[in-house]
Amino acid sequence: MLHGVMLLWFILTGMSVLFVAIDSRTTPEAIVLKWGFVILTLFTGPFGAFFYVLGCREPLPGTHEQYVSATWRQVLGSTMHCAAGDGLGIIAGAAISSVLELHPALDITLEYVLGFGFGWTFFQAYAMRDMAGGDYGKSLRMTFIPEFYSMNVLMAGMLLVSKFWMPAVEGASNPFGAAFWFIMSLALLVGFLCTYPMNWWLVTRHLKHGMMTVRANPHSMSAMKMQTADVEGDRSEAGKHDMAGMDHGTGSGEADMADMADMEHPDDGKPASAQIFGVGAFSVVVFAIALVIVFTLGPG
Repeated sequence: MLHGVMLLWFILTGMSVLFVAIDSRTTPEAIVLKWGFVILTLFTGPFGAFFYVLGCREPLPGTHEQYVSATWRQVLGSTMHCAAGDGLGIIAGAAISSVLELHPALDITLEYVLGFGFGWTFFQAYAMRDMAGGDYGKSLRMTFIPEFYSMNVLMAGMLLVSKFWMPAVEGASNPFGAAFWFIMSLALLVGFLCTYPMNWWLVTRHLKHGMMTVRANPHSMSAMKMQTADVEGDRSEAGKHDMAGMDHGTGSGEADMADMADMEHPDDGKPASAQIFGVGAFSVVVFAIALVIVFTLGPG
């Protein structure tokens, strides 16, 4: 029966990826998030397509800014971005570890290093560097905390699925087999759900970006609007940041987001350092608990 379920899953995944890849081309969103939608759908199949439609797809022309302004959609976009970058690295690490038959401790270490490394240095810091005025070093500093916190919870959720289910399914440890990708896909889906609350905290505390709007024609509407949830609940005022008449250069739809850092992370909306540290400690504890469970209760 599992083989039939996997066959159906991969058929639906193929259809979902095709839909998101084609449809997102006309969605007024940042390129990095569009890639994130496609990558996430590649692993989470119809769920990824559902998240894309629910959270970002413009229902009617000219309504994207209003549509994505809701806090839960802002957080959904942030979580999709996180899960796509981190998940790609984590799953690549799991595949490499399986081929090399690494010890479980080395396997998890490689998964974490590749997941965090790719998610932070490329998918977050490099892809969103225009928010730091094009300064990659500054972007690395800006994105380290949100990436670290989110990654810990995402990885914890994935470990509790993959490390318990893989040994129970024949051939699941072979990255050249369908079972491996099926289980890792579902593990990423669980990790996504686990890290959503963490991304909610990060976005509503102005520590991480949410869903954006990037339009190709700067004269038709606001060229770009970035919404972040207001900590006081007044999203209509503090949760939106309008940038009208921005010059896109090539007109390809890729917005120049220089000088966005202050708008994205207003100082008066950030939590105290003690609170930031406390939430970070919490994310580390969650990850540590997952490790303890895997190594003490896991098979073998």
